Amino acid sequence: MAERGITGAALAAKVGITPVNLSVLKNNRAKAVRFSTLAAICQALDCQPGDVFSVK
Repeated sequence: MAERGITGAALAAKVGITPVNLSVLKNNRAKAVRFSTLAAICQALDCQPGDVFSVK
């Protein structure tokens, strides 16, 4: 998000989720993510899923 110059609120609005849900995703508290949400995040940030998530 920082590299793209977009705030959490702006990204949440573009993706169609609440800022709270985006925060859950950002802070690794989500147990799952819908593919449509992941695709929307990647489209909004012009990136690939691997740029957004990592496996620990």
